[in-house]
Amino acid sequence: MEKEPESGAKPSHPFRWFPEFWELSRRRLRPQARLMGLSLLVGLVAGIGAIVFYVATQCVAHYALDSIAGYRPSAPAGERELFERTARDFTPWLLLIVPVIGGILSGFIVFSIAPEAEGHGTDAAIAAYHTKQGWIRPIVPLVKIIASALTIGTGGSGGREGPIAQIGAGFGSFIGNLLHLRPVERRILMAAGMGAGVAAIFRAPLAGALFAAEVLYRSPDFESEVIIPAGLASVIAYCTFGVAFGWNALFELPDAVSRELTFDDPFALVSYTLLALMMVLLAMIYTRSFYSFTFFFRRMALRPHFRPAIGAFLSAVVGLGLYFLFTKLDLDPAGQVLSVLSFGYGVLQDAMVSPAHGTEGLQLAAVLLAVALGKIVTTGLTIGSGGSGGVFGPSMVIGGCAGGALGLFLNWISPGLAPHPANFVFVGMAGFFAAAAKTPFSTLVIVSEMTGNYNLLLPTLWVCAIAFLLSDEQSIYSSQVESRSRSPAHQGDYVRDVLVDLRVSRFLIAGQEVPTLRLGDRLDIVLDRLSTTSFMALPVTDDAGKFLGMVSLEEVHLASQSPNAQSLIVAADLMRTDVTPLRADYRLDQAVELFVENDLVALPVVDESQRVIGIVKRTDVASTYLKHVQGEANKIT
Repeated sequence: MEKEPESGAKPSHPFRWFPEFWELSRRRLRPQARLMGLSLLVGLVAGIGAIVFYVATQCVAHYALDSIAGYRPSAPAGERELFERTARDFTPWLLLIVPVIGGILSGFIVFSIAPEAEGHGTDAAIAAYHTKQGWIRPIVPLVKIIASALTIGTGGSGGREGPIAQIGAGFGSFIGNLLHLRPVERRILMAAGMGAGVAAIFRAPLAGALFAAEVLYRSPDFESEVIIPAGLASVIAYCTFGVAFGWNALFELPDAVSRELTFDDPFALVSYTLLALMMVLLAMIYTRSFYSFTFFFRRMALRPHFRPAIGAFLSAVVGLGLYFLFTKLDLDPAGQVLSVLSFGYGVLQDAMVSPAHGTEGLQLAAVLLAVALGKIVTTGLTIGSGGSGGVFGPSMVIGGCAGGALGLFLNWISPGLAPHPANFVFVGMAGFFAAAAKTPFSTLVIVSEMTGNYNLLLPTLWVCAIAFLLSDEQSIYSSQVESRSRSPAHQGDYVRDVLVDLRVSRFLIAGQEVPTLRLGDRLDIVLDRLSTTSFMALPVTDDAGKFLGMVSLEEVHLASQSPNAQSLIVAADLMRTDVTPLRADYRLDQAVELFVENDLVALPVVDESQRVIGIVKRTDVASTYLKHVQGEANKIT
């Protein structure tokens, strides 16, 4: 005789596994199916936006910098150039004019149409997540594309990721508004779009998903509900961009260099610790100078439309000053120090593959250090003045150049301290941004994906962790909050925890008459009915008592301002039909969400046949919450 399982559970029939699996999948996926499907759509739009912006920036750079000034910013090996270089000789003084023109155009477009599109777009998206329930004006992404292409393409120091992140975030917000999604779903789609933008422009899908969840907070907190939607959106955005421009990593490395990028000596962590300390110091300088420039420009007694032009001019002065200094000293024959302008990614590519050692290595170290410090200044001037662009890209240049300079210097002192200086370029990129943006893990991944090399994960993790732990509270993203518990987006979490065991039925009184309206009730009847009840909104029902919509006091007040139309207005004209009613068995935390979603101070309660059986006021829920909390507090005391 067979024994029953010790747990007491009956074994599942072998032919029932598929129905059980199907039911489990249905319960797990059905509530999320719409959100996941919309995440794919957001990723597609973010990828298309990345393509458009990529073409726009190259077009502006070709016709503004290359064709007019004869300057062509060097690009990383994995980036396809869409235009052939012109034969025009480099004319340095024109670099004082072209950026100013770009700054003027960008400033007038931004501050005349969408002032919130100024600066770096990622910070605006973070602010929308925490304080605006994921709402971004639809016009902002379009303005961001144009203004950022003008700013960066004419020589302003900025990154592509900010505009692309805001494009993806803006579309996620637009979809959420269009479909009347709950605020939490709109926030998730917005964050997914932000991550998808980063994934597309940096060819880093995994990093994009992690970045969207990590960048929202200054602490190690992750927004866990964002990761899966952001992951799906990032994959689609990456594939969309890859179809247009290929699948290579942003920085391509020769096999000989790739083989040298290794970690096989634990004592090398001493040198990497020095690198982490250097990145912490530079990050502090970067964040403080950035917001000092921002404060300075906002205090200027000048229309904001002209400020980006001043920032662009001063950035050009810094770039040309360094160019003439290093040319006179014969330290930079290739003019790499001009990477303090525009994107600047090309200098990282050169630093990664350069075989320089000894005296030649010291010369290159001086150039790289000058680019790192100069990029701090030009980025602060460009973005702080109101110019449009991202801060992620410049941060990669600052960290990579400073790390490369330290690696070359340590190699000059003793080759054993830094056998392969290029290692410090990779690790420096990650360490600097981990300290400046408080995103150690997504930064660790993004550097690996940007270079297509994962051999330096261990020292990169070491440097990112130390840089994050030793960095101060100041972040390059001022809209970050300390943790989930401090985020306005999650302030209602505790309220929901308290209300989760309470039901709407507690507000229903048996036999109590529910005040309602009919479709044909005239305005005077509606006014009389509202004035004799304590409710600020009343349900409209048919003859059978079925719920049709809601009429709020605010709509009635507006209608009463037109004396000539009062005799013509009836309840059907004032009724909102997009209201989701409550059910008696709904939890009060669900009721709170419906009050927010419907934007009403009172909601009807309906039964299975949609008949109105009661009305609940938002203040009733608030009072119940306070009484419940007070009761729990009395129990504790």
